[in-house]
Amino acid sequence: MTDATVAAAQRKQDDAGPSPLRLAWRRFTRSRTGVLGGIILLLLYLVALLAQFIAPFDVTTQHRAVYQPPQPLSLWFEGHLAWPHTYAMTQERDPVTFRRVFVADKEQPLPLRLFVKGERYRFLGLIETDRHLFGAVGGDYYPLGTDRFGRDLLSRMLVGSQVSLTVGLIGILISFSIGILVGGVSGYYGGWIDQVLQRLIEVLLSFPRIPILLALATVIPTTWPSTAVYLGIVAVLAVIGWAGLARVVRGQVLAVRETEFVTAAKALGVRDLTVIVKHVVPNLTSYLVVAATLALPGYILGESALSFLGLGVKEPMTSWGLLLKDAQNFESLRLYPWLLAPGALIVLSVLAFNFVGDALRDAADVRSR
Repeated sequence: MTDATVAAAQRKQDDAGPSPLRLAWRRFTRSRTGVLGGIILLLLYLVALLAQFIAPFDVTTQHRAVYQPPQPLSLWFEGHLAWPHTYAMTQERDPVTFRRVFVADKEQPLPLRLFVKGERYRFLGLIETDRHLFGAVGGDYYPLGTDRFGRDLLSRMLVGSQVSLTVGLIGILISFSIGILVGGVSGYYGGWIDQVLQRLIEVLLSFPRIPILLALATVIPTTWPSTAVYLGIVAVLAVIGWAGLARVVRGQVLAVRETEFVTAAKALGVRDLTVIVKHVVPNLTSYLVVAATLALPGYILGESALSFLGLGVKEPMTSWGLLLKDAQNFESLRLYPWLLAPGALIVLSVLAFNFVGDALRDAADVRSR
C-alpha cells in the first residue's frame, strides 16, 4: 500500500467524522457526575481486588478491644510536627455511668508504617505473604474501630466489598443472559411463542418483589458453606430480575427484526440463532450497557438487605449488609455509631452506579448535545 493510498484512506475516515462510539464517549466525559461516579467505582473495585493487602487484619481475628472506637491519626507530638501516628487505647470505668470506655494513652504513641508485617494471607488468592499496606508499630491500630467480637471493622469492610460489589456483576450476567434470551426469542418469532412468553413474564412481574425475594432466600439451606450461600443469593437476585429486562428487549427486537439487514440475512438462509446473535443483539448494546449499570445498585441493595435480615451470606464470609446487622437497634447506634460505616459504602457505591448510568444513558441518546 502506497503512501498516497494511506493518505486517501485517512482523508476518507476524517471526512466521515468521529465514530458513534467516540461521540458517545465525548458526551459521557462532559458529565462531571458521570466521570466522578466512574472514578469512584474504579477505586472501589481496585480496593476490593487488593482488600487482603490493604486490610490490617484478617476478618476472623478477634482482639480483646471489644467495641473500641476508631483511633484518630495525629501529626503532632509534644508540640512538634511528627510522623503520622496514633495512640494506644486503654480501658477505664466511667465514674458516672460505670460503663467501660476507651481513653487514648498520650504517653504511648504508635507510629504508622507502610508495608508492615502482619497476619499471613494469599495475595490475589495466589501468593502467600504477610505484608500489609499499613500498620502501627508497637501495637494494634483500628482506623474504624472494632465490633462486638473485637474484629477490625475496616478489614471486614474491605473484604466485604468483594462480596457486595461482585454480587451485582454475577447477578447481572445471569439475569441479563436469561432476559436477552427470552426477550429476543419472544420478539423475533412472535406468534404463539411471543404470547406464551409474555404471559409468563406478566405472571412473574405480578408477584411482589420483596416477599418473593425473602421467600426464595429462605429456601437456601443454612447448612450450606458460605460460598454456596453466596452463589445462592446471586441466583435468587437474578431469578427475580430478568423479567422486566425481557419485556424491554422484546420491544427492541420487534423494531429491529423488520430492518433491511435482518430481512436480507433471513433471505440468505442464515440460521435464526445467528441472526439474533450477530444482527439483532448488537443493535441493543447501548441500551443493555445503560440498563446493566442502572440495575447493579439493585443487586447491591438486595444482597445488603438479605444479609442484614440474616438471610444472606453467613460467617466467616462478610459483606456490607452483614456488617450492618450489629447496628440493628438504637442502643447500639447510640453507643457505637461507627458500626454504621458499612452503610456509607453502600450509599457511595449506589450513587456512583446511578451517576454512571445516567451519564451513559445521556451519552447513548443521539439527541443529547
